[in-house]
Amino acid sequence: MPKLNITDKIEIPEGVEIIIEAPMIKVKGPEGEMEKRLFHPMVKISKEEKELVFTLKNGTKREKMMMKTFEAHIKNMIQGSTQKYEYHLRVCSSHFPMTVTKESNKVIVKNFLGEKIAREARIMGDSEVEIKGTEISVKSPNIETAGQTAANIEKSTRLTNKDRRRFQDGIFITEKPSFKK
Repeated sequence: MPKLNITDKIEIPEGVEIIIEAPMIKVKGPEGEMEKRLFHPMVKISKEEKELVFTLKNGTKREKMMMKTFEAHIKNMIQGSTQKYEYHLRVCSSHFPMTVTKESNKVIVKNFLGEKIAREARIMGDSEVEIKGTEISVKSPNIETAGQTAANIEKSTRLTNKDRRRFQDGIFITEKPSFKK
């Protein structure tokens, strides 16, 4: 099996600062800062002027995949530090009027299908949740926390043992962040 020697580069945009303290990578930008632990013994990450350099020497296909994964994580962190990721959700209630509120680090859904007990969804990390009528907006510089918060809100109104064609109540993700390549 041939061994791979690969070098990839990511350009660091203006206003973004990247600090490498192996294995932690910290990204600071105008919209926020994040840090992530990225470690693999074969993948070396270094900073040269306005570029991040990823180096893989005598690696296999699996190690190349790991390097590309690290690149994707850092690109997401750079993009999030310059422009927050935003998810949009919509509250749909046809049978019973649903009340959705935000309390500290939870989203509370009351009167879902006439239930007496409120349902809760946890807000992850530094995500900002904004509720305006039937529209819910989740923003965060970290795509993982924004996506998980939106999924928690959607999952809180999940129906079991009901016909989805008839019971269409719930909170649904209507728009995900668009990715620029």
